[in-house]
Amino acid sequence: MRATTDILVSGGGVAGLAATAAFGAAGYRVICVDPVAPVTAQDAPDADLRTTAFLQPSVRVLQAAGLWDRLAPHAMPLQTMRIVDAGGDMPVPRVAHDFDAADISDQPFGWNLPNWLLRREFLSRLNELPTVDFRPGVGTARLFTREGEARVTLSDGTSVSARLLIAADGRNSPMRQALGIGVKTTRYRQKALAFTVTHPQPHQMVSTEIHRSGGPFTLVPLPDRDGKNASAVVWMETGTEVARLQTLSVTAFEAEMTQRSGSVLGALSLDSPLTVWPIISQIADRFSGERTALMAEAAHVVPPIGAQGLNMSLADLNVLLDLATPDTLGSATMLDAYHRRRWPEVRMRIAGVDVLNRASMLGARPLRDMRAAALNLLYGVAPVRRGIMKLGMGLR
Repeated sequence: MRATTDILVSGGGVAGLAATAAFGAAGYRVICVDPVAPVTAQDAPDADLRTTAFLQPSVRVLQAAGLWDRLAPHAMPLQTMRIVDAGGDMPVPRVAHDFDAADISDQPFGWNLPNWLLRREFLSRLNELPTVDFRPGVGTARLFTREGEARVTLSDGTSVSARLLIAADGRNSPMRQALGIGVKTTRYRQKALAFTVTHPQPHQMVSTEIHRSGGPFTLVPLPDRDGKNASAVVWMETGTEVARLQTLSVTAFEAEMTQRSGSVLGALSLDSPLTVWPIISQIADRFSGERTALMAEAAHVVPPIGAQGLNMSLADLNVLLDLATPDTLGSATMLDAYHRRRWPEVRMRIAGVDVLNRASMLGARPLRDMRAAALNLLYGVAPVRRGIMKLGMGLR
């Protein structure tokens, strides 16, 4: 069986579904494949319980794709980013500074949503688009490219000819490997625990990142759950420490996470299963190949700090949309321009997140003191503080 399309998207994660919706909304014929069907229910065994904070530039991409109207009713605004250093003798806040979006914008920094809900709403949008063909349970098996097309053999035996292949198929991207594009990977010997909690004190739309050692402990606001204040948590620690935490009883785990949070929102109560994710940073040697664009984790991976990951992926998508025309779609000119515009920007952001992550991992007391002093210095200079906020949000 053979099929022809303008664009084939390999990967049905959040980034791949967003690309499919965006190009479908722009009138292109799009086939999207993924070997695993998306999980769209919170209580499903394999549900992705992480959350995503969409920063302002990403929301504009989602609006153009017809996605934001579906997401907005479920989104929790993030007005303030609070950085806390709890690196003293006791695990309590000793330095805390707020970065308020009002200093640079009349909009919040971003809006937070659960990943399982994103998949549910994205799929609903795809069903509205007549030029989109989503094929869950089907993966990519082989790739052959030439100047005029990318020819992909799918796992069900179908051969698809596309003018543009978008590889959004993860950090171990089969399509990237088929093109022979290498990657540079940094391993931190860290893992991240992701889960949700309820707490007695309201979060007041403040996302709080607490630094002590091992990595940041981040509380990201969520809508109330059954009348209780709720937040998503990403707790980064060494792999050994994460393994220990997973063995604790619920009562013991709640006591440790409350202590690690500095009790900034009171006693935390676990409100979901724990999920564990390895922490690496990674960048592909190139973001393009013949008739192929790498995006999202096929192109770059960063630790979950500063809401950079998926927002970088949507920045990839924004550039692809900007460069695509019916005449140049998938051409060498388009794809070379995409690589030139995205690769240096991504490399800079990966380097910045790497510095922040290494600083957050510091265990020795003198080094923790230096981290606290640096936070005070950066916050104390208003132009520097505003510049950091704009850079983090992706604003020029």
